[in-house]
Amino acid sequence: MKKQGDVKLTPDQVTPEKDYLNRREFIIGAGAAVLGAAAAEVISPPVARAAGELTIKRRLPGPEGEALTVQEEASSFVNYYELSMDKDEAVKYGSRLRIRPWTVIVDGLVKKKRTFDIDELLKMFPLEERIYRFRCVEGWSMVIPWVGFPLGNLIRQCEPAGSARFVEFYTLYDPNQLPGQRSAVLSWPYVEGLRMDEAVHPLTLLVVGMYGKVLPGQNGAPIRLMVPWKYGFKSIKSIVRIRFVENMPTSSWMKASPDEYGFYANVNPQVDHPRWSQATENRIGEDGLRDTLMFNGYGQEVASLYAGMDLKKFF
Repeated sequence: MKKQGDVKLTPDQVTPEKDYLNRREFIIGAGAAVLGAAAAEVISPPVARAAGELTIKRRLPGPEGEALTVQEEASSFVNYYELSMDKDEAVKYGSRLRIRPWTVIVDGLVKKKRTFDIDELLKMFPLEERIYRFRCVEGWSMVIPWVGFPLGNLIRQCEPAGSARFVEFYTLYDPNQLPGQRSAVLSWPYVEGLRMDEAVHPLTLLVVGMYGKVLPGQNGAPIRLMVPWKYGFKSIKSIVRIRFVENMPTSSWMKASPDEYGFYANVNPQVDHPRWSQATENRIGEDGLRDTLMFNGYGQEVASLYAGMDLKKFF
């Protein structure tokens, strides 16, 4: 990550995410332009869904004075490259994602290796609604009521070994359902990771719904991660495997562009992305720019996790 002084941008020079073109789209070239049309011929047709409404045991208050993002915008302005880099196509293909049957493998350095059916998980852990700020690395943000349960509850159920210092996550790999995986934008399947203390932190959720209903496909159905103090690419979607490991995982964006995307990905207005400032953000549904908050506004809860660390080095 370049130092803050290397990129000198004013807020009016920061291109909105919806307008800028990621440089990897140039790598894909003309193939990306026809990806959607080709995939439409092979992608699975719409299938029956699980019940839309979720039983929520507890609702927690959200950020004071901040309005919720309109649900339709939160379900349409999405980054899910496994479906498509085009947001409209991602919504279309996401509506066809088969979310039943679905299993999540838990393995690695853990005493109780398990394969959980998604409906088994829903019965095991009471669901909570938590209203979190969501900040994307490209500069846009939202406020969304997520429904899920703390990842730490599942971790304690499986009893990781003392040598397990990190948790690694894998997205479903199925190019027929996820046609974006037929592109070269990333190495598939998508992989992310957290340090163990980050994973068991009470704010870290395994999410199964939003706005009181099951997740739409384009938002990561049927189960995704939500780590609200980190940039959005850390909150991996459509999880099929959770693996406990000793060494720091190399996540997909780290592998693709290590100078731009670090392991921690903590929201930090003082550390610019090499191609744009992170000092401000565009809240979807609002005019103008907001100042970006350190740790996305969750510093009181999580800053102690990084005491003594150089957060410009460990970006």
